[in-house]
Amino acid sequence: MSMTSTELRKPVVAVQRAVRILRFLGAAQRPAGVNEVARALGIVPSTCLHILKTLDHDGLVSEDKAAKKYQLGPTLLRFARDMVGSNDFVRNVQTALDRIAQAHQVTTVAVWREGTDRIIVVAKAHAPTNFSIHVNIGSRFPALTSAIGHCFAATGDMDPAYLRQPFEELNWQNTPDFTTWLDDVAYARENGYAIDAGHHIGGVTVVAAPVREAIAGTNRAIAGLGLSEQLKGGALASLAADLKQSADTLSELYSEDIV
Repeated sequence: MSMTSTELRKPVVAVQRAVRILRFLGAAQRPAGVNEVARALGIVPSTCLHILKTLDHDGLVSEDKAAKKYQLGPTLLRFARDMVGSNDFVRNVQTALDRIAQAHQVTTVAVWREGTDRIIVVAKAHAPTNFSIHVNIGSRFPALTSAIGHCFAATGDMDPAYLRQPFEELNWQNTPDFTTWLDDVAYARENGYAIDAGHHIGGVTVVAAPVREAIAGTNRAIAGLGLSEQLKGGALASLAADLKQSADTLSELYSEDIV
């Protein structure tokens, strides 16, 4: 199965452009003018202006009229709040994250693949300790990042020629060689969970398990993050087993509910 998503037969170009503009403004993390946005995205400036004005009218972007620049608008915050409150997966996964964080003294997260090459954190729980690894809801990472990336690669196209480029683009603190990384992907495919012991972030072990869907494969995953000195031996095996069991339970709930 390829990591790429199915192409739309008749995409609505205006909608695609609006989404690209929102993503650009979010990544920029600062206001940007029409010409900058249009140039970066290859959109005709007049078309870009019309889309921005429409998004501004509905509160999805906000215009600084004096500077003639745009940034993300407050309506997106309401959408994010509504999504957390109304989405079945986010509501149900929170219970699992809270329990696992408490039982294993780790930070837990749930991620959803955004498009073909990014994942976004949609839920989290922190360990009830004085020290824990902090992750923000809404944080975005490359889809093949750390143990979560192993899970996505394991359910996608295993052709090394396909995987090498996105692997090379990842940022590691302790970069594994490509062959070792492929072995980790194969391990995730065989065992239903993945482990990254300090490669993505030095001194931090990440354990992840995929939440599978009947038709679309894997677009969601859950993970636990803790200090590598803490997560070894029986503690590591116990966390991996708990994450896999919880992910399997969620997979059964949502295998026919592709949101």
